[in-house]
Amino acid sequence: MRALAALRLAERTALVILFLTMVALFALNVVARQLGGDLASDLAWIDEAVRVMNLFLVFLAAGLALERGRHVSVHTWRDRLAARSRLPLRKLIDALGLLFSLYVAWLGLKMALFVFSTGQQSPTLGLAMGWIYMAPAIGFVLLALRYGLNLAGVTDRYAAQAAAEANAEEPA
Repeated sequence: MRALAALRLAERTALVILFLTMVALFALNVVARQLGGDLASDLAWIDEAVRVMNLFLVFLAAGLALERGRHVSVHTWRDRLAARSRLPLRKLIDALGLLFSLYVAWLGLKMALFVFSTGQQSPTLGLAMGWIYMAPAIGFVLLALRYGLNLAGVTDRYAAQAAAEANAEEPA
């Protein structure tokens, strides 16, 4: 559990740093465009940098969102179906999510390695374009980890959802 707590802390820290950096860069870009001149053209790389950071922000947050029960789901339908059919639907969802996430991570890694081998670089940053494809690969590995932990019973992502529903139903 310590490793999982360290991973959560690392993910949250990376997400906060990415988000604050994006905000600061956008603010700088707005000021530079208002001032105009050479400063605005010198900072043309900011748009591209923020787009790359946004990719990583979205994919790195996917695992944390799943763990906290924040992914989109029709849980009332899922729970009613599971109660009627007596199927272990939650385990089935976690198993399929694990397999799908591993498959997409593998595809992302293959794509990233291919793009790295072509030597493509981004126009303003000079960054190897393969890094763009590493964002989904890393994000889906983190997502697969969360599905696997839930499937193994180490975590319970449904508990957070049940607690949120219970809090919403309490009278104020």
